Amino acid sequence: MTPVSYLVLGLVARHGTATPYDLKTFAAQSVGNFWSFPHAQLYKEPPRLAEAGLLAEEREEFGRRRRIFRITDAGRSALTDWLAGGETALGELRAPGLLKLAFAELGRPADAVTLARGQAAAHRAQLATYETLAALPTDAMPWSLRRALELGLGYERLQVDFWEKLLADLTAGRIPPPTD
Repeated sequence: MTPVSYLVLGLVARHGTATPYDLKTFAAQSVGNFWSFPHAQLYKEPPRLAEAGLLAEEREEFGRRRRIFRITDAGRSALTDWLAGGETALGELRAPGLLKLAFAELGRPADAVTLARGQAAAHRAQLATYETLAALPTDAMPWSLRRALELGLGYERLQVDFWEKLLADLTAGRIPPPTD
């Protein structure tokens, strides 16, 4: 089972039933804020999980003949077992801005300033999105998703602070210029 398998099981369990398109929408409104994955997997994974007996599939008889999935007892058991597992591995951070920063001394000083300014703006925008979600009524999302949102808020605040300080240091000349 892959992380996307558990993502699908979790979303179907939370919402009762879902089409692959519903899964894409549900993910975008929740875990898509902190877990990136190719959305095509949300169309491929449910039939695979149904074949494994973890989801049940029904097809509409008329109209668009959508495929509607619901979790089975075996699927709920697999999800519960996964949730009970003590995950201790750190997640992988793959931030393109951070990768560029790691090599910034090899570029032009103006490019480092542009990078810092752009990253600060992008993280301020994401922080604003999270703050909007955090302002929703308590019952607008499960407690577990709200706690994940709290971590996202802290992460984005840290990112904004980091990139704004870097920008200030670069523009004030407190950081050595890149080499030629």
